[in-house]
Amino acid sequence: MRYSALLSPLVLLLSACSHDAAAPAPSSATASPVKGGFLLDPQHTGQPLQGDFAFNDNTARFVDRMVREHGFDKQQLHDVLAQARRLDWVIRLMDKQAPVGRPAAGPNGAWIRYRSQFITQDNVQNGVAFWDQYQDALERAYERYGVAPEVIVGIIGVETRWGRVMGKTRIIDALSTLAFDYPRRAKFFESELEVFLLMSRSEGYDPLDLKGSFAGAMGYGQFMPSSFKSYAVDFNADGHTNLWDPVDAIGSVAHYFQAHGWQHGDAVAVPAQGQAPGLENGFATRYSLATLSAAGLQPTASLGRYREASLLRLDMGNSYQYWYGLPNFYAITRYNHSTHYAMAVWQLGESVKQARGG
Repeated sequence: MRYSALLSPLVLLLSACSHDAAAPAPSSATASPVKGGFLLDPQHTGQPLQGDFAFNDNTARFVDRMVREHGFDKQQLHDVLAQARRLDWVIRLMDKQAPVGRPAAGPNGAWIRYRSQFITQDNVQNGVAFWDQYQDALERAYERYGVAPEVIVGIIGVETRWGRVMGKTRIIDALSTLAFDYPRRAKFFESELEVFLLMSRSEGYDPLDLKGSFAGAMGYGQFMPSSFKSYAVDFNADGHTNLWDPVDAIGSVAHYFQAHGWQHGDAVAVPAQGQAPGLENGFATRYSLATLSAAGLQPTASLGRYREASLLRLDMGNSYQYWYGLPNFYAITRYNHSTHYAMAVWQLGESVKQARGG
């Protein structure tokens, strides 16, 4: 999905909470003049092109490849990328993605702190308002893709507070910085920049206008460009696939989950009774129910047709709480590879559902 699948919860929180205004809708770019099938921002046209990447060898190689493989106009694409800015603070954030240190010696409340970032009274009420406003789209997504509304609501709530914090970093700045001046992840981000420019061309957007996260994630659901390419859909049938449109975002998130193995009508996770300190835990583990039982755990509700589960452990401060993770929980982690993230998405969606009387 988007790049947050590769980010630690700390930096995810920074990217979500450091933006106090939504990005301008890309429809604002459609009034810009078209040159060779690619939109240019009129406020930049004709200005001296002395940007951070105007004379960058990596940029030149990238432009040549885009001309060769996708038919871009060489001078025009160079002129667009020459207006991108190198963002040192983006590189600093990326460099913080170091391996996590030693786990705490005992419970310290890590899950409680993480959960409190998302599941608050105000946030739940905002989720209710979003669900009420877009109920028709959520129901259509459920019918078409089999993904429950509360999961879609939970994802969009955790990602952008239902559109309130979609990011205010110019995407072309973020992706150019990481593609051309960040060797450790240059190959990945060059590919994302490629798809971003193709998306801008096909959808009629000015790439100099679009804004998102510091890593280039876009719209209500914070899709990276590669996820736009693979999973975004024109759910409102207006002829454009627009991640900054909530209806298109709802359909796109649902399509993403369907493609990643969401099982219609199945449970997500079930609390366990007991403790299992001797077993490795995490969303990627897999144990037979017999193994979990022998370790001292029992599910507190039916697991349905499943005879295996991952072992999830949440740090409650004074103790650990164990859960049986089912395939739908694993599907949520495809959006972001984190047990905390997936549990927050699910519990936020469930909280909104309950607040609506569901």
